[in-house]
Amino acid sequence: MLIEDRLVTLFKRNCQHTLTYWSVFFSFGLCIAFLGPTILDLKCQTNSTLQDITWLFFSQQLCLLVGSSVGGIFKKTPFSALTALLLSTVLISLVFAIIPLCYNVLLLAVAMAVSGLAMGIIDTIANIQLVTLYQKDSAIFLQALHFFTGIGALLSPLIADPFLSEHCLGSNSTEDSTVMMHFRHSLATSYRSHVPLNSSQQPGSVTERASVSYAFWIMALINLPVPIAVLLLMYREKLIPCCPMEPPDLLKKDELTMKTLAGEALDQNVEGHKSPFSCCTNVSLRDLPASFFGIHVLAGLVLFMTDGIVGAYAGFAYTYAVSPPMSLHSKMAGYLPCIFWAAITGGRLLSIPLTCRFKPVYLLMISLVGVIATVVLLLVFSTSRVFLFVGTCSLGLFLSSIFPCMVAYTEDILDYQGCATTVLVTCAGMGEMVLQVLIGLIIQTAGSYSFLLCGMTTGCLSLVLFFGLVLSQRFYRNFLKGNHTVVPQQDTKRFLLCGSSQLCKSGSTYILLPAKGPSKKTAMVEELEPEPAPASEDAERVAEEPEEKTEKTEET
Repeated sequence: MLIEDRLVTLFKRNCQHTLTYWSVFFSFGLCIAFLGPTILDLKCQTNSTLQDITWLFFSQQLCLLVGSSVGGIFKKTPFSALTALLLSTVLISLVFAIIPLCYNVLLLAVAMAVSGLAMGIIDTIANIQLVTLYQKDSAIFLQALHFFTGIGALLSPLIADPFLSEHCLGSNSTEDSTVMMHFRHSLATSYRSHVPLNSSQQPGSVTERASVSYAFWIMALINLPVPIAVLLLMYREKLIPCCPMEPPDLLKKDELTMKTLAGEALDQNVEGHKSPFSCCTNVSLRDLPASFFGIHVLAGLVLFMTDGIVGAYAGFAYTYAVSPPMSLHSKMAGYLPCIFWAAITGGRLLSIPLTCRFKPVYLLMISLVGVIATVVLLLVFSTSRVFLFVGTCSLGLFLSSIFPCMVAYTEDILDYQGCATTVLVTCAGMGEMVLQVLIGLIIQTAGSYSFLLCGMTTGCLSLVLFFGLVLSQRFYRNFLKGNHTVVPQQDTKRFLLCGSSQLCKSGSTYILLPAKGPSKKTAMVEELEPEPAPASEDAERVAEEPEEKTEKTEET
């Protein structure tokens, strides 16, 4: 079988939770991809210029970054996490419903900001919950999670396409129509695309309601089952206030690690989430090695680079294709973003069985090398139209699995505590926003050929940073093994913590940290005396036989 029976059994036990998180990410992809193909109709609806309407991308991206940063606050309890997901998915449906009613670009920017905030919260919480739920087996389920993002991102433009108008209503300018068509193709089916333009257009009068309104209302209806699924999960877990409150079993014991009662009690005392930094470490930040922080920084920078490549290629592939030396027809070049996102979606689907066979670190290595090789070949065959489409498909396949594999790899190093996921999601969103602007400015200054040079440079930097991440991981493992006493997991139930010593967990190993404080006492570990085993009937008979023999001897 392509997928192990153990993973299938684990999925069946957590089926409702997993499907709910996947559906939430479908909502994420649906919301983030609609703005590109509908941007020109929204320009007509708000009676604004193209430069004004591009601020919608910035407002959505900025609030998505904010939502990704603050999303980790809601992960502390199942109630707060699911409530945040419920409110975020409801907000997305509301935004879809009210967009056709926004006739001012400022109101539309506020709606985009609200949707970006909801999307950022979804992005962080869904990743963290899956990592917490499956831990060492989370890589395959993260691949499927991001596959549903691709499905939503592909479905959104397909819904909008029949309702798009070819030109601004009431606009008679041929030049204006040409610029608009170029702008639409450069944004079609690309999400998280912030494309700065210098072209200023004269606003046209809107004489009738644009038919694209029906596309937004259809997407609002399609998204409605997602908050309903979250609500059903909350009802099952007895997290709705009007239902009898019982201890939630969102993370069941037999589904995660089969810990003993003593081990669970130890984890609760040592790994509690009571301080802002408790998700990252069990000790003071001053006691952590530099490699611990290096893992967060380097992993975040790798995703900053690779997700920046995703956003930049989706936003500027059309511009590169219609410019010399390629000089493709605009209609043919408009297929490039579609092929790119289709390749990313298909690549995430193909990565599901690959994740079962290979470790994330190997998949990351292959993906990063493949990205660099593809961009180099695109530079070598810069005049080949056929290879442009082949290279676009190849680039999407290699980029598809980097984000979920990086989350799984980093959380595996740091024992699946969720803190790294917040950092990685934030860095990825920042990379998509910042690198698009920087590469766009370079293209306007140096020409379209610099587009692929920027991609190659960014890919090489990401590979160098990844090697630094692997090196930091080795230093961090050596720190845990060399500076602390290692206690086997199966023996933790026989130990009792005394004084101010601490016992923290790293993977399947428990680490006894030295005691801290002014007393400078050495950490003590006392082995509990085993309870006397109850005497069996055979043992009692053996003990009684000598007494009976003694009595018979005395009688004789």
